[in-house]
Amino acid sequence: MEEASFISVASLLCEPSRAKIVWNLLDGRAYTATELALASDLSASSVSNHLSKLLKGDILKVSAQGRHRYYSFANDHVSHVVESLASLSKEQLPVKREKKILKTGVKYCRTCYDHLAGYVGVAITEAMVKEGFLLKLDIGYLVSEKGWEWLTQFNILESNFIKSRRPLTRECLDWSERRSHLSGHLGAVLLEQMLLKDWFRKVKFSRELVITSKGKKSLYNILGINLD
Repeated sequence: MEEASFISVASLLCEPSRAKIVWNLLDGRAYTATELALASDLSASSVSNHLSKLLKGDILKVSAQGRHRYYSFANDHVSHVVESLASLSKEQLPVKREKKILKTGVKYCRTCYDHLAGYVGVAITEAMVKEGFLLKLDIGYLVSEKGWEWLTQFNILESNFIKSRRPLTRECLDWSERRSHLSGHLGAVLLEQMLLKDWFRKVKFSRELVITSKGKKSLYNILGINLD
């Protein structure tokens, strides 16, 4: 049984066309089927067939944002396995694409319904995971004991959410960054508290948020995020 399972997973990852797909996902971002078809030199019908198999094998997951569907690794374990497999190659691993960050506009910092999104929202979420305040799950995050202690500086207590019928955390795929930011009840309350602290200010008639000098300094002090 274990041998059969191993062969099944190995065949999913090592078929040439599917290997191209997972190779192009190693930069950590999510992509549409069209983008993966272009990157892997596959037809639309072919990439659709391969993506279906990778989804069924729990290698990939898909997230819907508006009319688009974005594909990424199912979890961190899968990405680590693929990266380990890729390390056997004599070629260098694909590096994360560096891009010039325009520090203004909705792509940089905005609200997504009632929580923080854009480059800044993703940076805060990833820093919280790195510091161990959030533990990443398949569909959301688990707030660690260390995380609840950290959240007290925002007057956010675990007891405040006991009677809430809304999910505490959700993993929301950011349409501009193609990586996840924090949503759910906690995401909404955290943004509310950051607004009250004047770390962010709303832009009239827009979802854009402007980060204040106080906010930049505070985020650097508590999470090590450099937004200057």
